[in-house]
Amino acid sequence: MVTSKFNQKTNILESKFEGNVILSEIINYIRATKDNNSYPRKLKILTDSRDAIFNFTIEDLEIIVEENYKSLEKYNLIIDAIIIDDPKNTVLSMLYLELAKSNKYKFEIFATKSAAIDWLNNY
Repeated sequence: MVTSKFNQKTNILESKFEGNVILSEIINYIRATKDNNSYPRKLKILTDSRDAIFNFTIEDLEIIVEENYKSLEKYNLIIDAIIIDDPKNTVLSMLYLELAKSNKYKFEIFATKSAAIDWLNNY
């Protein structure tokens, strides 16, 4: 399951990936973010995936990247910090990092929430 809420106090979109996370849930999340006109055009995202099992393939990463590029058309910059504590999720995220390079998208992987928030706050 993928859920998100915008924290008005920190100005960060807080996303939570829990349980068995499939490709369609990620695509729906990206599209919902793309279509939300109330978010700042310089969007900071904190994604907590510590309770998630990514259930998609390496090939699916290309679909995710393509949807992400469509979303970037609506934003000046997206800064995305993901918290991961699972080796498989780490590998998929590292491959995604290589595929999703863009001047309008910053993506980093973290082991702790505090490190992810510190990184986001430096933008």
